[in-house]
Amino acid sequence: MTLTLQSSTSFINIKETKGVKTPDDFLGMVSYPQTKPSCRLVAKSSMQEAQLFHETIMVNPMEVRENEKREKLHELTATHCNSSIRVPVFVMLPLDTMTMGGHLNKPRAMNVSLMALKSSGAEGVMVDAWWGLVEKQGPLKYNWEGYAELVKMCQEHGLKLQVVMSFHQCGGNVGDSCSIPLPPWVLEEISKNPDLVYTDRSGQRNPEYISLGCDQLPVLKGRTPIQVYTDYMRSFRERFNDYLGNVIVEIQVGMGPCGELRYPAYPESNGTWRFPGIGEFQCYDKYMRASLAAAAKAAGKDDWGQGGPHDSGQYNQFPEDTGFFQRDGTWNSEYGQFFLEWYSRKLLEHGDRILAAGESIYQGTGAKLSGKVAGIHWHYNTRSHAAELTAGYYNTRHRDGYLPIARMLAKHRVVLNFTCMEMRDGEQPQSANCSPEGLVRQVKTATRTAEVELAGENALERYDAGAYSQVLATSMSDSGNGLSAFTFLRMNKQLFEPENWRNLVQFVKSMSEGGRNASFPECDSSRTDLYVRFIQESHSKKAIEIAVV
Repeated sequence: MTLTLQSSTSFINIKETKGVKTPDDFLGMVSYPQTKPSCRLVAKSSMQEAQLFHETIMVNPMEVRENEKREKLHELTATHCNSSIRVPVFVMLPLDTMTMGGHLNKPRAMNVSLMALKSSGAEGVMVDAWWGLVEKQGPLKYNWEGYAELVKMCQEHGLKLQVVMSFHQCGGNVGDSCSIPLPPWVLEEISKNPDLVYTDRSGQRNPEYISLGCDQLPVLKGRTPIQVYTDYMRSFRERFNDYLGNVIVEIQVGMGPCGELRYPAYPESNGTWRFPGIGEFQCYDKYMRASLAAAAKAAGKDDWGQGGPHDSGQYNQFPEDTGFFQRDGTWNSEYGQFFLEWYSRKLLEHGDRILAAGESIYQGTGAKLSGKVAGIHWHYNTRSHAAELTAGYYNTRHRDGYLPIARMLAKHRVVLNFTCMEMRDGEQPQSANCSPEGLVRQVKTATRTAEVELAGENALERYDAGAYSQVLATSMSDSGNGLSAFTFLRMNKQLFEPENWRNLVQFVKSMSEGGRNASFPECDSSRTDLYVRFIQESHSKKAIEIAVV
């Protein structure tokens, strides 16, 4: 994820709590108060909540149907009370939702977590379908069983599912708290031919993702990377065809590191890059070098094809430290324009190939396609936009780099999923020349012009009211380019802490009302049958605690 804080991938476990605590000791309780068909809050005493929870924690099908009836009735009432556009909210599941063996991790805890998320009013959840787990045993040998269990669990709880075709490695970037490498048979091919992965000017290889330079070459045991991705997506459709369009409502097609359409210009592994460094161009594997040489020859400038810019600096430098990115640097010269056009065009062509495959496979299923674009907001207020350029977004003071991306996505009817929706300019260090708000405005304008849907995510793992308020403001638009959906990063132990949970529930409610109610009161306010509240144990002799391990 783009600039995401280190996240916990722990699940919620259920355990019984015994013994007597002082009045200052609190338990995280999940309760089922009765709701009435009204937009007003319905209050229940702590004793009633504890009793109701204790009686209904072992949910049976009849109770689920009754809960669904109450929820649908409440949804109808909420719609009647508010005429604003509803923005559905999804919640990202932990990175280690699947075990290394391809099974659902801690299914009992996941079941309770999904129950809570459903009752918060959330539309559904997002999960990574890791290439390194699913096709782990060998080419064309797919294991979807863990994901099948999750899909059925979501269906039982009435949750929708966004599934990411994650063709990248998990590990080595901000927020990657577990390690899931590419499939072993792919790593074997990389060990034989290191040029299969992105390479920087110093020769450092990046194993996160296969270089787009070899997209159309049969370098993976007789198949091209695009063919491998296509076969993978086709296998997913065949396995889950009955769920597409009803339970599985969105397929996000991974197109680079962290699933984003970009080059791995700012890798955090081994301290290579740290915020707010400008990053480095990733065009030095033999396939990218051959492409650059061919482009230079076609332009009649053979000497421009010898490699990337020699004066573009190093990962952790600032624009003014370099000859290429400084105010009147080489980026704005004839050579700089040639190189940046080639570098960004290669990225667009890569996305176009993968999305064309995805469109051919999933058209007619009822599931939306989406593609993720990184929110690279640092050095945005400089002329060169250095950090965006090294990542492959040719966006400068004189050129709009996001409109071509939006148009490419629109060509395949793909939703543009953008990050950093929760960030404010005033929160950023002045020295980094950041403007997440300006960046979001530019992307919103590009999507409106290209007539493509815009969805969002938060880039940082935040649970405070300020971040939620910023997302609410971003989600609305009088000019018709508000958000079509929002995915919250991420489900973990912090999310279920009392104040964080209250904020999430209020946020989901506000998004369902088109941002009409943007306040975050201290008390729980939800349109739900299930919510988290902290009560004193003296109100219950025996309770069930949501505890994070």
